[in-house]
Parts: sequence; C-alpha cells; structure tokens
Amino acid sequence: MKNTLLIFTLILTSNLMIAQKTMTPELLWQVERLSVMGLDSEGTTLFFTVKTPNIEDNSYDSKYFKMPVDGGTIVEIKKEDVKATDKNVSTDGNHELFNTEVQIEAIKGTDVYKNLDKSDVYIFSDLDIRHWDTWSDGSFNHLFYKKVGSEDATGIDIMPNEPYHTPQKPFGGDEDYIWSPDSKAIYYVSKKLKGKAYATSTNTDIYKYNLDSKTTENITEDNKGYDTNPAFSSTGALAWLQMKTDGYESDKNDIIVLNNNIKQNLTQQWDGTVRSFTWSNDGNHVYFTAPVDGTIQLFKVNYPGKKRIAPVVEQLSKGQFDVTSIIAQKDNTLLVTRTDMNHAADIFSFNLKKKSFTQLTNINKDLYNSVDLPKVEKRYVTTTDGKQMLVWVILPPNFDATKKYPTLLYAQGGPQSPLSQFYSYRWNFQLMASQGYIVVAPNRRGMPGHGVKWNADISKDWGGQVIDDYLSAIDAIAKEPYVDNDRLGAIGASFGGYSVFYLAGIHNNRFKTFISHDGVFDTRSMYGTTEELFFVNHDFGGDYWDTTNEAAQKAYNEFNPVNKVAEWNTPMLIIQGGKDYRVPIEQGLAAYQTAQLLGLKSKLLYFPEENHWVLNPQNALVWQHEFFKWLKETL
Repeated sequence: MKNTLLIFTLILTSNLMIAQKTMTPELLWQVERLSVMGLDSEGTTLFFTVKTPNIEDNSYDSKYFKMPVDGGTIVEIKKEDVKATDKNVSTDGNHELFNTEVQIEAIKGTDVYKNLDKSDVYIFSDLDIRHWDTWSDGSFNHLFYKKVGSEDATGIDIMPNEPYHTPQKPFGGDEDYIWSPDSKAIYYVSKKLKGKAYATSTNTDIYKYNLDSKTTENITEDNKGYDTNPAFSSTGALAWLQMKTDGYESDKNDIIVLNNNIKQNLTQQWDGTVRSFTWSNDGNHVYFTAPVDGTIQLFKVNYPGKKRIAPVVEQLSKGQFDVTSIIAQKDNTLLVTRTDMNHAADIFSFNLKKKSFTQLTNINKDLYNSVDLPKVEKRYVTTTDGKQMLVWVILPPNFDATKKYPTLLYAQGGPQSPLSQFYSYRWNFQLMASQGYIVVAPNRRGMPGHGVKWNADISKDWGGQVIDDYLSAIDAIAKEPYVDNDRLGAIGASFGGYSVFYLAGIHNNRFKTFISHDGVFDTRSMYGTTEELFFVNHDFGGDYWDTTNEAAQKAYNEFNPVNKVAEWNTPMLIIQGGKDYRVPIEQGLAAYQTAQLLGLKSKLLYFPEENHWVLNPQNALVWQHEFFKWLKETL
C-alpha cells in the first residue's frame, strides 16, 4: 500500500511540475508553423507544410503532410508527393504561369560603365530608390507563360520592357495573377507608375492580357486606389478587392464584382473593411474575413448578379480568435486557419449550417499542453471623448488577484493594423504574460474592426486622441488592485515605437521603462528617408516645408517626438533593423543618441541584416532575451 501511495505521489508531483511549466523564448521558438498548400484536383485531400525553426543551423526545417478535407489521419509525405492543384496552370491545361526578375534599367555602375566591372555604386535620378529592405537595381518582377511541359525556360513575357512589378513588391505572390476561365487571358496586378509617382501612389490596377492578340487592357482604370486579389467565380464573374483613395493604404477595402460589363460593390454599405475573400462554389456568395471587435471573423455577402436585390453582409462566426485565412469550400463547410493569443495557426472546418468549428489539426498540442496558458480577458474602457474602447488584458498563468504584477502597455503598429487574436513570434503576449507581466493591449483609434471612422481617425492625428486612448487604457486597468502602479512599462514597434517615443515626453511619470522597436522618432526625418511616401503624405498630411498646411505642421511640430525629448526622464531600450527602409535607421540611432546625451539609462539593440521585423531565428532569440533582460533591470 505504501509503495502504491508513493508511486501515486510521484506521478501527481510529476504532473504538477509539467503543468507548472511556462512559455519561454526557447519554447516559443520550438512552436511549429503551419502553412496550407491547397487541395488536390478532386477536392478531397488537403496538403500543408509545417516549418520548425532550427536554432543551431539558424534556419527552418520543413515537413509536408496530407489529410482528408473532412478530417482524419494526417500523413507525412515527401515534397514531390504534394498534389495540390496548381493555379498557375490554365484551365485547359495547355499553359502555365511563372514569374522571374528581368533587368530593365541600368542603375548599377557596372551596368552603366561596362569597363568598370569592380565599381560598387547606384546611380539614381528619380525616386523609388529602395523599398522595404532592398535597393532598386533596375530589375523588375515580370510574369511569363509557356506551354506545359515545354523545355523552353524563357517563356513569353507579358510585360516586355516594362519597368513595373508583377508580383508586386515587396509582398506580392501568386494572388497577383490568375487565368481567365476560358484560358485565353491572364489577369494580373501591377502598379504601372515610375519614380516619384510610384513612391507617392497606391494606384495598383488589374490588367487583362490577351494571349492571341498579345494586347493588354486596364480593367480598373477608373479607380485610383488599390485594386488587388482578382478571382473568378465558377460562373465566370470576376471579383477583386478595391480601395478608393489614392495614397491611403488603409482605406476601406471593398469587394467589387464585374460580370457582363456590370460592376457591383458588394460591401459598399457595410461599415467594415475586407481582409481576404473566396467565392462560394456555386458563385452565389462571397465568403470573406474581416476584423471586428478585436478579432477577425468569417462573413458572407450575396452576389445578386442581374437580380434587383441589394447585397447583404452577414457575420458567420463569433468568438475570441482570428480566422486567418479561408482555404476552400467543401460542401457545407469552409476550411480555414485560425489563431488566438495562446495558439499558433491550425486548420479548422466551419459548418455553414451549424455555424460551428471543428479543429482538424493540432500540431503544437503537446507543447501547449506542457505549459500553463495565460488568461485573455476582454475589457471596455471609456475614452476621453466618451467612446467605448476594447482593451485586451492578458494575465499571467496561475494568476493570483491578491498579488501585484508589473504591467506593460502594448502599443500596436500599423498604425491601422488590427490588434486582434493574432499569434506573433516576437510580440507574443503569451510569452510576456508567462514571464510574470500583465499586458494591456488597447484597440485605440486607428484599429480596423470598429467602423470605418474609428479606423480613419488616427490619420493626421498621431499625437492626439490615440495618445489619450493609450493613457485611458492604462489608467483604467491600473486601478485594479493587482496592478503594481510603481512598475508600469510601455512597449511597441513601428507606430507603436513612435507611441513609446511620444509617451516618453508626456507621460507624467506613469511609466518606469520604455521599449521602442523601429519607431518613428523624428517625423521630419521620417518624411525625408522613408520609401513609401504615400504613407507619410496621407498620415502626416503632406510636406514639412509647406507652412500653409495646418495638418502637416502639426505632425512635424506638436506631434513630433523629437520636440519633446527635453521631458524624457525614463530608461529606454531602442531596437533598430539596419535594413528597415520603412522606418529607416536614422530614427533609432537618433533616439538612442538623444537618450545617451540626456544621461538616461538606455540601450541600443541593432540588427544590421534585419528589416522592419526580426526573422532570423538566432537574432529573434537574442531579441527576446534582451527584451526581458531590460524589463528585469528596469521594471
């Protein structure tokens, strides 16, 4: 009996020890990352990959899997056994699409001066000199087609001698081009602008290339904002996503359908913005994802066609999660991927009749079962202008309300990206909370998912209501007895980094520490060095030298963090990527040098080869360790 009791005690103790494990940076970088490849031609088998960070090799390892679309046994396969339908092959099976870089312009010294083959120089006479993390070198992504099985590797360039990109830079992929249902045409997305016009505009268009005549037609010429993601229905109607305003990258995104020369906006009357969409199998509906109330959910809208009825948007799913992609429809279900703040992406099926989800993969089950998970709470805080603002509050595992916890105000970037139930491998709330911090994450002004006006209100007002929103959130949550008001910090990247720099000058000693990653420190310098000028033109209001422009002068003076550094008195960690051309290196270096000259406790974490993000596995681990080391030292 004693032996039995001893064994039971050991098992119980062992189980408790496992349950009490918390997420660490090393564990976070063991989380496997799922990516869907597609369905087979019969629509019965789903293929996906799983990438795992390889810290030792500083790379990623990939495995390939297949599974029945209605769930069941997951089987690991070889890469060559993936049979996902290839959307690059025409409907009749005769041609295939591919893209490659083509040298169009002479920009490098070695191209201009052939005899100086060891020169290392770029020669520019217009803008668009660099983008995201690469310098413009005169080469452009071009789209080609060729006969299936042809040994001719060159193919036919559908954009011969054109200095434009398809797929788009920097993030475009095969969503930028499709075959027409009759295989006689190729539809593709391109921003056919050059120099200053390219840097100051978002006017991408959808073009139709005719294989027989070799001619190209712009089918969205009347719209001056983004036109992206073309997709045909089973009945031959063409849909795409459209933003109306040129230069406004976060404008309301609508679903447009063109059929028999009749164009319809299916979401015009709906107060939201679309992220992604797919046609229903019968062509009568469009399913889409959109942010709503701090999450990303499934919606559908009917396509009336010639019927004289108005499109009606219906929200299909509800819950504390993000639907991150729609894979396909299978009978009465949608195959999707889903995340939440405690779980990376997995595949789910959504029953369209029952409005319920079934989880089909659980690739990190053992890892998540081995750790105690934080609790994620949804709160609402009244803002200074009387609005109700959603605030996510993430509590440490095994939270004890009788204790006091250090608390972090998280400032989201964008500035108009949703603060939803995402799962990040850097700004990971699960990891922050597991290190003993409460995280306060407000859906402040500028977030999509709370109406078009709320989303738009941040533009030209970076230092205005949005800053009050941050302070309303932290002040409200700080009233809780378990928040240690002597140990508050503020953290963020990009616009969130700007927010940190700005708060440092006006926070009235609320915060004990700050962390800013790739943040805007000087709006004037930002205007002079960032690559996508359309963004600062829209959000700052225009040029800083235009003294008649009231909005711009406010952005470059009153709302400029550099003008408030005399009030800085708080320790600050500044992180900067060397290849970040969106918020260039001058921002981080200037902020760090300022903090040092002010005599503040400060540290610079500089990643020479990283862009606006940190993607290299070993660099990412250094980032996490330095992040928490700084908080331990200063909070």
